[in-house]
Amino acid sequence: MAYWLVKSEPFKYSWDRMVADGVTHWDGVRNHQASNNLKAMRLGDRAFFYHSNEGLEIVGVVEIAREYYPDPGDEAGRFGMVDVKPVVSAAAPVTLKQMKADPVLADMALIRQSRLSVCPVTDTQWRHICQLAGIDA
Repeated sequence: MAYWLVKSEPFKYSWDRMVADGVTHWDGVRNHQASNNLKAMRLGDRAFFYHSNEGLEIVGVVEIAREYYPDPGDEAGRFGMVDVKPVVSAAAPVTLKQMKADPVLADMALIRQSRLSVCPVTDTQWRHICQLAGIDA
């Protein structure tokens, strides 16, 4: 299993809406590196759900429910999407400020490439953040 982080602006698509919907497609990614990360996702992989712009915190975990397929919103046909479903809410959201101050997370893609909307997460980072968030991973 691989681990990831996906970002969403809560006013566009929030964790609460993700939980209510039960499953959704993760579309609209137009950065090639982020798109390559979507392509690398496999069924059952897990990702942190991160509220960007407002909140700036990890608020839950999703699971990849469908692997990469074409994004109908991309008329050029260059980009795709995956489907995700909620797994668990963070008991204690983990803020960007906390992550930046934590030496275990210093090399995290979220911190090094702050504009990347879909990022890989190492096993060590995953376990550490789950512990901080009160998530039984």
